[in-house]
Amino acid sequence: MWNAARPLVVGTRASRLAQTQTAWVVDRLVAAHPGLQVRLAPTDTEGDHTQAANVPLQELAGRGVFVKDLEAGIIGGRFDAAVHSLKDITTDLTPGLALVAIPEREDPRDVLISRDGSRLHALPVGATVGTSSPRRAAQLAACRRDLRFVAIRGNVDTRLRKLDAGDFDAIVLAAAGLSRLGLSHRVTDYLDPEVCMPDPGQAALAVEAAADNAALAALFAALDDPATNTAVTAERAMLHALGGGCQLPVGALGRVDGATLTLRGVVCSPDGALVLRDSVIGTAAEPAAAGRALAEHLLAKGARRLLEPVRG
Repeated sequence: MWNAARPLVVGTRASRLAQTQTAWVVDRLVAAHPGLQVRLAPTDTEGDHTQAANVPLQELAGRGVFVKDLEAGIIGGRFDAAVHSLKDITTDLTPGLALVAIPEREDPRDVLISRDGSRLHALPVGATVGTSSPRRAAQLAACRRDLRFVAIRGNVDTRLRKLDAGDFDAIVLAAAGLSRLGLSHRVTDYLDPEVCMPDPGQAALAVEAAADNAALAALFAALDDPATNTAVTAERAMLHALGGGCQLPVGALGRVDGATLTLRGVVCSPDGALVLRDSVIGTAAEPAAAGRALAEHLLAKGARRLLEPVRG
């Protein structure tokens, strides 16, 4: 139990979605530890500032722009812990920090939201789709070579406003964020992972704290979901072995069934002309090994030559 004579301070991005997600974590933490006092500390990150300035996300790839300011707050003592979207955290964790809990995951799928209610395969020929994700654009281009993909940034509400204003025929977002904001009614089409494999770690949240703070680790342990933790550990291990980041056309999704872990992955050329898929069945006790094995399979199929041009 937290023994400090002050409230626990939890850092979060200042966006509505981030604060909603963090409040969800805090509510469950307090339920597990009645009487615990917690204070949220919203913070604008570099990623938020560049988003407001409409800087292309590709220019910031691999820099952890949505988490590093929160991590600095933990290291500097402003926060005791921080809540992140797991997909925003680089696979190489910042020295001195650790992920102390990964709660139960939301729906990991991507979704399409169109202005006229059309599903993916019914969008008009040449429809404009808003997404800044090379992973999403590549996989959807593999299904619909006629679609035109245009970069879009901003929070969920901003992207929906741009869609409604007619800037795009459709946009692609994560199902989890819409669900957490109570906006699932806007979804036109839930995209099967075989059509659009999600980001490694998508829809999972992570609590980060100092690696040497045993009291905090024990406090947050009640929130950790073993099945989710196992699945995302495998997904992130695959991404790490591929040398990838969030702006590469790489997707993965793990599923735990008892002691068995099934991991599927995809690597695409940026234009979607070539899509490499594979899967492995491993043990839940060794998720990182499954991730590395899947990466090896994809590399053997030619993934390296697809990824190197994107890395520049």
